[in-house]
Amino acid sequence: MSKQTACLYTDGASRGNPGKAGAGIVLSDPQNNILIQSKKFLGNCTNNEAEYRALILGLQEALNLKYRELEIFLDSELVVRQMEGLYKIKNANLARFAAETKKLLTHFDRYSFKHIPRHLNAAADRLANEAINEYNHHMPE
Repeated sequence: MSKQTACLYTDGASRGNPGKAGAGIVLSDPQNNILIQSKKFLGNCTNNEAEYRALILGLQEALNLKYRELEIFLDSELVVRQMEGLYKIKNANLARFAAETKKLLTHFDRYSFKHIPRHLNAAADRLANEAINEYNHHMPE
């Protein structure tokens, strides 16, 4: 039995583009009660690759919690427009991540994408940067 709609906020960060990267996600219910927060160090990748990988992580978490309806919020206009089919995907790596994203989206009954300003995505941004900071902190100089 599927649950109500969840709100997914995702963000990817890369220092160097390409450089050390992290993903952050926040999944909440429509009343803004946080269901899960997650962060992951991604290794070296571009900012756009990190954005897609954060989205994939968030979709996997929503599926694990049995959500089948999602409102997805990103501050990456590129990813939102590519998912909406408004922008072509020319980069091979982004095309691969977009295909993986679309495959995950087939498991949802309903979803929508919304591009939001960065300040409205602060929690996911903070988590993505924490993932990079924690990796850097544990690495020897």
